[in-house]
Amino acid sequence: MKILIIEDEPELSRNMFSYLKGESYTCETASDYKTAIVKTESFDYDCILLDISLPDGNGLNVLRELKASKKTDGVIIISAKNSIDDRIVGLNLGADDYLPKPFHLSELSARIAAVIRRRRFQGQSLITIEETLIDTAAKTVIVNRKNVDLTRKEYDLLIYLATNKNRVVSKNAIAEHLSDDNVDLFDNFDFIYTHIKNLKRKLGQAGAMDRIRSVYGMGYKFEI
Repeated sequence: MKILIIEDEPELSRNMFSYLKGESYTCETASDYKTAIVKTESFDYDCILLDISLPDGNGLNVLRELKASKKTDGVIIISAKNSIDDRIVGLNLGADDYLPKPFHLSELSARIAAVIRRRRFQGQSLITIEETLIDTAAKTVIVNRKNVDLTRKEYDLLIYLATNKNRVVSKNAIAEHLSDDNVDLFDNFDFIYTHIKNLKRKLGQAGAMDRIRSVYGMGYKFEI
């Protein structure tokens, strides 16, 4: 799961980044309005943590741009501005939640999980695909009642493909999803092939059907 932290307070941004990394999220940061706009226009995120007060603009305008572009990223507003007016404006613009500062990082993580469940999994924490059970709360995968030991990247890849079931997902989209905003550092997509191969092998060894198809010249598709 990919998170964008838009926050201009360095210490808070670092704390959120570190905590959420420990919770197995892939995280990126933006400390100003300009950077936030570039990132939201260039990448898709499962959830965006949005501060209202940015040094060069209003965070609510980032939200307006997201909605104008019909982006489906989940958004949680995090701000010291705890007036009812700010909360109402943000929610009316399409934010999924509002968390006033200060807050506990454990609560932030719980709210992120809730937003992702609503956005990606119709509010459910369990995804059942015949013999395969994915628990998005515990971040576990069980096949035929046997736990499958996946790396974080393999788990993220499975979730990404499963939530885009029966659709071809390009290699570039997968690279962006798995590699933060450092995708340009890779000369090729060999690392995607490695993750795909390992994921298919582990699921197959546990008895899962092979649902991940390579679509020549395009990418991959999770067929159900």
